[in-house]
Amino acid sequence: MQDEIRISLMATRQVVEDMLADSGLQQQLVKAVDCCVNALKSGGKLMFVGNGGSAAEAQHFSAEMVGRFLQERQPLPSIALTTDTSAVTAIGNDYGYEHVFSRQVQALGRKGDVLIAMSTSGRSKNIVLAMQAARSAGISTIGLTGIHPRDMGELADVSLKVPSSHTPQIQEGHLVLGHLLCGMVEKQLLS
Repeated sequence: MQDEIRISLMATRQVVEDMLADSGLQQQLVKAVDCCVNALKSGGKLMFVGNGGSAAEAQHFSAEMVGRFLQERQPLPSIALTTDTSAVTAIGNDYGYEHVFSRQVQALGRKGDVLIAMSTSGRSKNIVLAMQAARSAGISTIGLTGIHPRDMGELADVSLKVPSSHTPQIQEGHLVLGHLLCGMVEKQLLS
């Protein structure tokens, strides 16, 4: 069992080391921060979306924006589109699960907002449709995926690709990138 633990921890360490060595990923993260800061300074909001573990991260990162990450500040307008169970279940029942996020983007999103979408596969239909709805509404899109962004890659204004094709390590990379995004947005807005 200890060998399994070591192997898993080494895989996580390798993803972080690969992210550290990936200057393209770091440049995309700077673009993502600029995109969010510009939207927030202009009166826009951030919308986070994902399925499963990514839904939990969507809620986590949105909460960091509304509450605080590391510094005391005014709350930032942010919402996780995963949290309204009545909307998610009604839309899923009436229109199909693939529309649970796109309908919310259409209802709540405005030009100048940012949609931050997470999918380890890069091809979750409900995420892709949400990104398409965002594009149609003039909403900027940031995609967090694995090394292969697939369908999301074509729809993302900014693409944050974790250098892995293994779901647990992609999710761990998303956590690191999400914390960096939250911290740098907060710092930029306070400077």
